[in-house]
Amino acid sequence: MGLRLSVLDTSPVVQGSTPRQALLNTVDLAELAEELGFHRYWVPEHHGMRGVASSSPAVLVGHLATATRRLRVGSGGVLLPNHPPLVVAEQFGTLAALHPGRIDLGIGRAPGGAPHVVAHLRRTERPYREQLEELQALLDPGDTTAVPVKGGNVPELWLLGSSPATATLAADLGVPFAFARHLSPGQTAKADLVSVAVIAAEDDERAEWLAGPIRAKVRSRREGRRILLPSPHDVEPGPDDGRVLVGGPETITRKLQAVLDETATGELMITSPIYHHADRRRSYELVASIATGLRPAGTAEQ
Repeated sequence: MGLRLSVLDTSPVVQGSTPRQALLNTVDLAELAEELGFHRYWVPEHHGMRGVASSSPAVLVGHLATATRRLRVGSGGVLLPNHPPLVVAEQFGTLAALHPGRIDLGIGRAPGGAPHVVAHLRRTERPYREQLEELQALLDPGDTTAVPVKGGNVPELWLLGSSPATATLAADLGVPFAFARHLSPGQTAKADLVSVAVIAAEDDERAEWLAGPIRAKVRSRREGRRILLPSPHDVEPGPDDGRVLVGGPETITRKLQAVLDETATGELMITSPIYHHADRRRSYELVASIATGLRPAGTAEQ
């Protein structure tokens, strides 16, 4: 099997835009991803973050699945301590019944927002593994509790994490592991899927210019300030902190191949923190165009 490319989209609300526009951009990008041959499209769960419009994965997944035809669509991910496992099983069982063979259920454990916002969610203090095991049981078509799951309407369950410890838990539970490298670029873990932040452009110079806003945003966060992603016209160039792979096609090919060799994965999930939606679309087009030059781990070079 060749390399699979997928998309992780937070529905970014950039400076001067709105949550509605961010969600419309997500629908447009999902349609483009399907056209380009991407394998799956995941949206996360975040709460109270001004720059992220994706707060309700089940709702957004259903809309994206309706807007596309073949693309696998899922959560990247549902933060399980925020929800009763039965509700998650019912929601994603319903989605799997309406869109057979196309729904992924990625599960994470992070809060998803600041403490004063997360307090509204009434997060459980139950052990995470106990919750996961309950969810697995509820997704068994032979269990009659989560009615929409009956008859085999079961989403593909994934465990999401940014450390080798989560990889070990996924192996124990027998579910595939998605490694959030874009959150922990210094960590290394073998994974079924690796998410990586990429800004691709026609050449290195333009890519560096497009990377200015996300570097400014990361810098402001470290200084205790929260800003929306600004326009590249409004920021000064900043140093590369290694969180985002930036460059033209040749540079991105080299950097993505290094990730493949490091993690032994056969699937890369791309997230692209770019201000202008047209530039974000172009970045995904360029990544798709270089995919044939990338070699999944264990594939001999031609």
